[in-house]
Amino acid sequence: MSSLWIGLIVLGLLLAASAVAIILFYNSFVKKKLKVENNLSQVKIQCKKRFDLVPNLVETVKGYAKHERETLENVIAARSAGASAQGARDLAMADGQLTAALAKLFALVEQYPDLKAAVGFGKLQDELSSIEKAIAAARGFYNDSVMMYNRAVKTFPGNVFASLLRFKEAEFFDAPEAELENVKVSF
Repeated sequence: MSSLWIGLIVLGLLLAASAVAIILFYNSFVKKKLKVENNLSQVKIQCKKRFDLVPNLVETVKGYAKHERETLENVIAARSAGASAQGARDLAMADGQLTAALAKLFALVEQYPDLKAAVGFGKLQDELSSIEKAIAAARGFYNDSVMMYNRAVKTFPGNVFASLLRFKEAEFFDAPEAELENVKVSF
């Protein structure tokens, strides 16, 4: 065999190995990105449940606290922002606004013992608490999948293939600012 044939065989093997590597990396990135998208969808589903619960909560409070209009309007505005959020960052911001507005609403409820004792309100509060736990779990799964995807996109040799195949980092679902603040307790 001549050196020309050996060179062509080596070149062919290198091209085949490169094609296999590109296919494997591409499929890996796609799987990880789909996992990120699926987990974001799960966060959105749980947030939608929360957003859908808010009008019932506001209507219940409205009957007892008619003169607390601004607080109720803030809750509704935060709910609307969340319902129309696009992407993880917008959803996280809307979730933070809703968390802050609901915190004010529940502080308001403390002033109305009849409302606090109402069975319907208690059920809504319990349901909201359950949904918030589901949101926290879904956010955790989402952020884990983002971390795995971003690690694949940023580490060598994946970063070379990610750049070549135009895969970009995904956004984490950050905790809303309201959840990062220290809780103030006063007696």
